Amino acid sequence: MTTTTSDLWVRRYHPRPDAPVRLVCFPHAGSSAPYYVPVAAGAGPGVDVLSIQYPGRQERRPEPLVDDLDVLAEQCTEAILPWLDRPFALFGHSMGATVAFEVARRLTARSREPLHLFVSGRRAPSRLRDEHVHRRDDAGIIAEMKSLSGTDTRVFDDEDLVQMLLPIVRNDYKAAETYVYKDGEPLRCPVTAFTGHDDPKVSVEEADAWREHTTGPAVLHVYDGGHFFLTKHQAAVLAVISGSLTPAVV
Repeated sequence: MTTTTSDLWVRRYHPRPDAPVRLVCFPHAGSSAPYYVPVAAGAGPGVDVLSIQYPGRQERRPEPLVDDLDVLAEQCTEAILPWLDRPFALFGHSMGATVAFEVARRLTARSREPLHLFVSGRRAPSRLRDEHVHRRDDAGIIAEMKSLSGTDTRVFDDEDLVQMLLPIVRNDYKAAETYVYKDGEPLRCPVTAFTGHDDPKVSVEEADAWREHTTGPAVLHVYDGGHFFLTKHQAAVLAVISGSLTPAVV
């Protein structure tokens, strides 16, 4: 993948070209790169934040959506290779956590191991649930979005915007829900998981099971809140991430 093609995938909202470490962030289902603007702003001067823009949304809307998580992870891996000129870590929320994990596996296989994998609001890959939200009708998808409280409620008052979002959300849920973990060598890098105590999409035990996927240190941080606990606890999560990365590159 050329640098020009890679630029389709990567957004830098607060570039820090001299930062010693990069943090690559992967959005959740139905989301897009700007979700991580606050992370880019708050990560501190030592971290250059890259936010991934999946195909089929915003300025990439004309491109076909990708409903296979393994294919998406492979494409993301290729896209970020030109940016790995310094130590880097990966972060993902919900579906993005699984994408980040699969990217970490692919990069490790290429001897480009991340400093750290940060995963949020997602059960460990080895913990399966039989979910079929992507098969619901439009009303069912909208009900799911409302139940997780991750979408601005004003969106639901704009029918055109809802109709634009529904195919993206359905596509991403399909990618997440049809993903099948394939057994393989565990990661070696540290893994830090974050979860909301009342998240209906992941239990504390399912989040703690991320430790099974690395031979390195593994830590779980549990916060009050549901699936989008990050909204309330962004500063605390960023403090953990920055605190974990700064010593690693000194």
